[in-house]
Amino acid sequence: MASLLCNARIQLTDTLEQMQQGTLMRKVKSKSWKKQRYFKLQDDCMTIWYQSKRTGKTESAFSISDVETVREGHQSEVLQSLAEEFPPERCFTIVFYGRRGNLDLIAGSAEEAQCWVQGLRQLIEVAASMDQREKIDQYPSCGWIRDWFQKADKNKDGRMNFKEVQRLLKMMNVDMNEDHALRLFQAADKSESGTLEGEEFVLFYKALTQREEVLSLFQDFSEDGKKLTLLELVDFLRQEQLEDEGTEELAMELIDKYEPSETARARHALSADGFLMYLCSPEGSIFNPRHRALWQDMSQPLCHYFISSSHNTYLIEDQIRGQSSIEGYIRALKRGCRCLEVDCWDGPNGEPMVYHGHTFTSKIPFREVVSTLGKYAFKTSDYPVILSLENHCSMEQQEVLAQQLKAVLGEQLLTTTTDGRVPTQLPSPEELKHKILLKGKKIGRLEDMLDGLGDEVPDVSDDDNGAEAEEERRRVKKDKESLAQALSDCVVYCKSVSFRGFQEARSHSRPSEISSLAEAKARKLIRDAGNEFVRHNAWQLTRIYPSGMRTDSSNFSPQEMWNVGCQIVALNFQTAGTEMDLCDGLFSQNGCCGYVLKPAFMRDEETLFNPSDPSSWEGPGPITLTIQVISGQQLPKVANSKDGAIIDPLVRVEIHGVPADQAHQETKYIENNGFNPRWDETLQFQLHVPELALVRFVVEDYDKTSRNDFVGQFTLAFANIKPGYRHIHLLSKDGTSIPPSSLFVHIRITEPPGPEQD
Repeated sequence: MASLLCNARIQLTDTLEQMQQGTLMRKVKSKSWKKQRYFKLQDDCMTIWYQSKRTGKTESAFSISDVETVREGHQSEVLQSLAEEFPPERCFTIVFYGRRGNLDLIAGSAEEAQCWVQGLRQLIEVAASMDQREKIDQYPSCGWIRDWFQKADKNKDGRMNFKEVQRLLKMMNVDMNEDHALRLFQAADKSESGTLEGEEFVLFYKALTQREEVLSLFQDFSEDGKKLTLLELVDFLRQEQLEDEGTEELAMELIDKYEPSETARARHALSADGFLMYLCSPEGSIFNPRHRALWQDMSQPLCHYFISSSHNTYLIEDQIRGQSSIEGYIRALKRGCRCLEVDCWDGPNGEPMVYHGHTFTSKIPFREVVSTLGKYAFKTSDYPVILSLENHCSMEQQEVLAQQLKAVLGEQLLTTTTDGRVPTQLPSPEELKHKILLKGKKIGRLEDMLDGLGDEVPDVSDDDNGAEAEEERRRVKKDKESLAQALSDCVVYCKSVSFRGFQEARSHSRPSEISSLAEAKARKLIRDAGNEFVRHNAWQLTRIYPSGMRTDSSNFSPQEMWNVGCQIVALNFQTAGTEMDLCDGLFSQNGCCGYVLKPAFMRDEETLFNPSDPSSWEGPGPITLTIQVISGQQLPKVANSKDGAIIDPLVRVEIHGVPADQAHQETKYIENNGFNPRWDETLQFQLHVPELALVRFVVEDYDKTSRNDFVGQFTLAFANIKPGYRHIHLLSKDGTSIPPSSLFVHIRITEPPGPEQD
């Protein structure tokens, strides 16, 4: 069984064999918490188990597909704190996807550390390069089939008897009657040994996952019921999937990519297996694959984009006692975040520190934050990063801030305008590629700095009236008393100014200035002056941050802020929930670059658009979105649920957009079936401003006595939806994928009728 389980793509090297024999290493959580654990690569070459040296009990296991990367040396705060005790060549960090904490390890020797670092990297590469056909069709490399087999093979003999199979069905959320399960078991047991092993288990699994609804759709388009000819596939793609460009080429491509049978491929035909594979693939997903890549114009002024933004980036827990960590910055940047926050305070030995002031949160040196920024800023996206500086430092330590920013970031830090001239509008993300912009207070005006007048009080131009000029002089003098010139000079396009009303901003503010508003203040402005807010955001940046009362790091809904065009809507990235789902949903398009172009009617300074006033909306009328929720596949069990518990799933579809579009509808719940529930229910929505709408699909476990439990979700912008028969690949609470859990739906988008023709 072991040889069958070890992935066919993996050459069993000495390194991997050594990992399979197991290694004793120290697992480290802090300076004082260092425990010995025995780490072992399993025979499948895709799972790692580790157990306590003292008790011998298996403590935990993780799959290679959960691992994002491996860092060598002292590349985590915990390992840095132990730098004097353990040399870097013995230390490494395993970084997981999502919000799961890192695993810091210290090997007994540099050779052992290298063995694990190189071996893990090799396995991560293999896991990443498996194509769709391998993942679905080949048992050895099919992560989830293998995982289920191992979980249920209680006595670890590589076979599964009927009792173990029944246990497996419970674990997989299947409530199947015993007779039916026994029939499937006996049909798969070709050797009649009373157990399933290797390929027999694959047969059993495939019989179990047979998709009736997909088969009947396949037969609607297949004349002989066994295959789709090239022309039949083209008909399906045109009629149902509304693929009207290059449909023949697309059909050929799909057959080449997803048809498992060579004979069928040679005849340009697609079998039922190939058809299912296509529907489960990125091309069969609800998310338009073209919009996954960079697809928007990136040459417009910065204020014309929604920008992925984080609040208290340094926190990975709550705001009172939470841990401040460099990991907060690394995680946010890897998710495409482009505006980060640093709270700086005076620290010991002249070193400024980053933490949440007047609370018990831990502290990190500013220098470490800056070097992390320099290292990770452009790994996920090439477009500019804005560093929002909350400066509570003395003049002396402000000088240190400026010096560290310049010394560590060098060329990456933007210290003058892109063309050396006074800007009449903000530059574009394209012009600012690979640049880090500082947002903070600034002495005087940008033009004074560009004219070389940084140290002088600004001249008064003729059209300035005396009182205003006096006010400006007073402000410069006051700023000079509390702000170091060197730090002020690092601020170019994002000078922080107090918001004094839209009228005041229009007559006295500049495109290179930015106001920050607390969520409650922003809501009041949306209520009282929605259209003015939209116009203001067409030429200047606005940052919105959570209320100080949110000590639990909870979030407000970003949607109402996006509805008026606010670009920098800062959320607590460390807190999972609907608000972060919306944020991930909006920014999962356009190459995950952290910038999404606002609709045209929000980029016009004369726009009449007001999200709360339907009479200000252009267009012929609402679009109708019709969603048929057909079925679910292998929905995960609710976290921490009892062993034998099976979920009662329902699907809720939520529309987040302008107030008139906000809506949600749900299906009935299906009793005791998380494995292959069938709903076949149709939900319908009217969208008046589809350009701003996000659609969130949520699966919950129905509970009549208490709140429903969360099972999985997927959120995307309406603009990225593909019509037709589509799979929705569900995500966990913290936004990581949970294969093979999915929903199967049919989507129809109906435009309103155009004006009557004479």
